[in-house]
This record gives sequence, C-alpha cells and structure tokens, in this order.
Amino acid sequence: MSDTLLIVADSERDANMLYATGMFVPDAFIYFRHRGKSAIVVSDLEIDRARREAHVDEVISMREIIQPLEKRLGHRVKFGDVIAAIFRKRRITSARVPANFSLVHAEHLRQHGIRVWTDDTPIFPQREIKRPGEVRAIERALRTTEAGLAAGISMIRAARIGKDGRLLLDGSVLTSERVRAEIDIAMIRLGAIGAHTIVAGGRQACDPHERGNGPLRAHQAIILDVFPRDERTGYYGDMTRTVVRGKATEALHRQFEAVRDAQRAAMRTIRAGIDGYTVHRAVQKLFEERGFHTGTVPTNPKSKIQKPKSARQQGFFHGTGHGLGLQVHEAPRMGGVSCRLRAGHVVTVEPGLYYPGVGGVRIEDVVLVTTNGCRLLSRFPVALEI
Repeated sequence: MSDTLLIVADSERDANMLYATGMFVPDAFIYFRHRGKSAIVVSDLEIDRARREAHVDEVISMREIIQPLEKRLGHRVKFGDVIAAIFRKRRITSARVPANFSLVHAEHLRQHGIRVWTDDTPIFPQREIKRPGEVRAIERALRTTEAGLAAGISMIRAARIGKDGRLLLDGSVLTSERVRAEIDIAMIRLGAIGAHTIVAGGRQACDPHERGNGPLRAHQAIILDVFPRDERTGYYGDMTRTVVRGKATEALHRQFEAVRDAQRAAMRTIRAGIDGYTVHRAVQKLFEERGFHTGTVPTNPKSKIQKPKSARQQGFFHGTGHGLGLQVHEAPRMGGVSCRLRAGHVVTVEPGLYYPGVGGVRIEDVVLVTTNGCRLLSRFPVALEI
C-alpha cells in the first residue's frame, strides 16, 4: 500500500485535519504526507498565516497551482485537478484517505489515474495517546467547563421555590434555556464555545442526550452536562453534575449514591492494560448488586396493550466513558466492546441511572490513564442538594 496520506477538509470541523496541521481554517484545503514529509495547499487568504502557524514541512500556494491549470484545462479547476498536478510532479500514484473522504474527490482523482483507498483503522492512531501539551489543553478546557457549571448551579441555587414547585428567579420562571445561556455565556468569556449544553430536569433528565427545555422544578433531579471546545486549542472539556434545588427523595438519594460509588469503583479499576469492558462491567455489577436493574418499561403501565415504541429504557444503558480530545467523543470507549486502555489515554468516567418515576442521575469526570491507575483531571465538587 502507498505510504502517502491525503486529507481534503477544513480544520475547524475535521479533527484529523486540525491534528495534522495545528491551525484553524474554516474552508476546505489540502494536506498530504509523502515519505515522511508533510505539506498543505492553501489559498492566498491563508498562506501567510499558514507559514507562521501550520505544523507542516511545506506550504504550497493554491493560486500558483490553479492559474496554469485553468489555462491548460479551460474549465474551473477542482481539488482533484490540483492534487493530481502536484502528485504527478512527485510521482505519487495512490494515497490513503480518511473514511470520511469525499466520494466526489475520490472519483475525480481516479479519473486522473490516482487511486485512493481507506480502511477502518484511524489515520492518526497516535491521537489516542495524549502528549503533555494535549493534557494541559484538556485541563484548560476543563477549567472553563467548571466555570460554566458553577455559573449554572449558582443560578439554580439562587432561585426560590414557587407555590407550584417551579423555580423562580428575579420574578420569572427559571427555565432550562435560561440556565443553559448562563453556562454558555460564562464559557464564552473564557474563550470556549458550548454546543448543545444539557440542562434537563425531572423526566427530561431520564433521556441522557435530552438538552432540556421549559421550567425547572424544585425537589427534582436536574442534570447539567457541559462539553465546551476551547477556541484557542480545539480541545474539549466534558463534565456532568446532577443537582436538586430543595429536597431530594430518599429514592433519588439512593440512586445518587449508587452512581457516585459506581464512578469511584470505575476509577479504582482504570489503569494501563485493563480492558475498558472490564471497567464497564464493574459499574454494571455495582448497580445490579444495589438493585438498580436495566431494561425497558412501558410508558403506560396501566394499559393492557403496549406498542413497541411505547417502551422506554431505564437503569444504566450507555457506556461508562469515552476518549476526550479534539473530539468530544473519540477513542477509546469504555462500554460493551473490548478496548485496551493505555497510559496517556484521557477518558471520561460517567455512570448514570435513569428511572422515569424517580429521576435521572449522571456524574461525569475526566481522568488521565497512567501505568498504575488514573489521575483525576476534573476539580469540581459533587453534591446533590443545593
């Protein structure tokens, strides 16, 4: 197989392109690596900045390639034309591309006689093992995440409890939307962007990826899951806390303690060489031993006729954790599939329990896997009632 790697993407949304080049570019451009040397092809708009910032061996002007091609081809030049022209000069006839490579580009390159291929292995497997600078970047993102959580929880704590159980702040109903805005604004001030921040209360908290909407109520669990991207580095933070304004039920207290103990059990299990599935099983085992079973329940238990879509999940029905870095969800995964943990992995640890009649509880922190265990990178306190 060819030792040439080719990527055509923008680096604001494509984590591999950002990892390869180290600079943010909003529009698609060309990166290739051949015989150990890397190069990018960019427009005049980006070329001066690329020469300063890009972590590559060569920066090529797109204009200098396009102008002679337009005269020769007599039509609008495409990415495939540019790549083919460069590859011909370097006698490159094939290249590996990432799995998300555009089919349009691939077909155009084949028309030029250049073969592209891909497989299901990562093009940058080294992304999994975080270098010290990457760990620091994640820690910086986590500090911002914690500032967002603090702002949101402070708002909930400051609310008073209305006669109908709704939370009130400054004379109006406190909603998921208001708290989410407070969290996101706090993080923007520190240079990070929160996308799809979760503030979900009551029954909404029983759906792990429900963003939450409408009034928040007292004495019910409210899940806040915050995962901003640092604008300077592109690395993510990710943390979750569950809080109650007022008094939690005894059942919710038991659920909360089980989740907290499960997270501690997972962290005691994590170390280099352990299978992520073993960590996940430790969490599942603790929940089962405490009587927190997982399965589906009918949405209307009194009905004798239940349609398949009317049942919903309850218990612990997601993974224990995932890798964190230039993507909020990346390898490795700690769940139902075998995956060996290695020193340098940065992973979330986020067990949760969800029962529509009681509420949803999730606690999420981030750890660095080490040879003998793991190091906690999160610093935010854990408390249920506020």
